[in-house]
Amino acid sequence: MKKDFYEILGISKNADAAEIKKAYRKSALKYHPDKNPGDKEAEENFKLAAEAYEVLSDPNKKAKYDQYGHQAFDGSGGFGGGHGGMNMDDIFSQFGDIFGGGFGGFGGGGGGGPRRAKGSNLRIKVKLTLEEIANGVEKKVKVKRKVQAKGATYKTCTTCNGQGQVMRVTNTILGRMQSASTCPACGGSGQILDKKPSEADSQGMVLEDETVSIKIPAGVVDGMQLKVSGKGNDAPGNSIPGDLIVAIEELEHEFLKREGENVHYDLYISFPEAVLGISKDIEAINGKVRIKLEEGIQSGKILRLKGKGIPSINGYGNGDLLVHVNVWTPKTLNKEQKQFFENALNDDHFIPSPEKSEKSFFEKVKDMFS
Repeated sequence: MKKDFYEILGISKNADAAEIKKAYRKSALKYHPDKNPGDKEAEENFKLAAEAYEVLSDPNKKAKYDQYGHQAFDGSGGFGGGHGGMNMDDIFSQFGDIFGGGFGGFGGGGGGGPRRAKGSNLRIKVKLTLEEIANGVEKKVKVKRKVQAKGATYKTCTTCNGQGQVMRVTNTILGRMQSASTCPACGGSGQILDKKPSEADSQGMVLEDETVSIKIPAGVVDGMQLKVSGKGNDAPGNSIPGDLIVAIEELEHEFLKREGENVHYDLYISFPEAVLGISKDIEAINGKVRIKLEEGIQSGKILRLKGKGIPSINGYGNGDLLVHVNVWTPKTLNKEQKQFFENALNDDHFIPSPEKSEKSFFEKVKDMFS
């Protein structure tokens, strides 16, 4: 079972951005590999702290984590920044500024050394049926990625000495101010192209098609984004590939309507069926389900089939299938049928007489959303 991100950083769920950053810096400095050479446990704690900070420092990711927990990000592809998809270079590339000047990259001995650039992310949209969302699915998608061309070689950028940034000092009314900006010569990669193959672009890159397998957990929601680490574009030189961001789009079902983890189905029956009762086969997520309607069932009745809805993405069981019974009133009748109902107008059996236990329409709606 994965450890809670708040517990890893030793903060409460109400911690603000400054407290989260402070807690991460404290933890990262404590378990930094330069302070704990060869200590595998410290290295693991260092990665866990980075994973927790990556999620909690991002307001959108934090909101999803607070609502869905680890399931909102985890998947076999390292969705959402699980440290299984991060290495030391990932961490220093993304969060190195937090450590200040006291430490460098992994094994840097405090000297800093040339940085490793990270390639840009790729974004795709994956359309899922309700059945795929309910059961989880593995999708294979073809993406065009920028990768380093065979034969391309790189050398350290002399403008920034491989740092990817240049420092600028300006005089202000408050004194001399120092700021860092992306190196204009290498674009922040720290390396420039030395040998360019004929088929490569100005950065030594070529476009390649790659089929990526994405395991999507059950219970995802429309608009949720998953991350497959390392399946984005390469960057020049000794770089870290970007990530593949997968946006979920839920396709509308022909009969079922999703509401969170519950699913709704409108069942229409005839007046004779409502009077006499009947067994009906209705649509469910994984095939048809037979239900029995008792004699005299009322229009507006809601039948709840436990566990026939969508699985919770947090693993807390399944939602329900709510069957809304609608008695269909015919608009045209033949002479004989019309005579029958005219005679029924004065029949006590057809006078509405709801039981006190029968809930009103508004009470039923209230129960649905409570």
